Amino acid sequence: MYRKIEDFKQDWAHAAGGTKMVLGALTDDTLNQAIVEGHSTLGWLGWHLATAPMFFVGQVAGLQLTSVGNPQEVPTEAAKIVAAYEQIAAEITEKADTLTDEALLEEVPFIQGNAPRGAVLRMFIDHQTHHRGQMTVLLRQAGLTVPPVMGPTQEMQR
Repeated sequence: MYRKIEDFKQDWAHAAGGTKMVLGALTDDTLNQAIVEGHSTLGWLGWHLATAPMFFVGQVAGLQLTSVGNPQEVPTEAAKIVAAYEQIAAEITEKADTLTDEALLEEVPFIQGNAPRGAVLRMFIDHQTHHRGQMTVLLRQAGLTVPPVMGPTQEMQR
């Protein structure tokens, strides 16, 4: 849980940078890559990372964000997913400055009851990290290079 807005902003900068690297590896022809048929695709996961902030950061945490698109309408072009994520990530960075340390401790309505706003923001970053990890597996399965989000990847060691 975040108790200092500067801690969130620092973590967000790192997390958003890693996600931009993963999204930047996408290609139009690999957006339908799934671990098996019927599971989340690279395109769906990327679009989910671009649209989920409207729930976590907008609706729950209360920051006024501009929607980047309909979560149910996954683009067929990787560049559109990347651009949408970059837009929402920049807006979160900008709007985070409107929060105070005290605001992070305030209880807000969440999925199964109330939670401190700082806990919601931590769950938001954890949620993004979870799906970004899923994407790295699918990138490799699709024959794409996995970027060094958390350190060197197997592709870099060859």
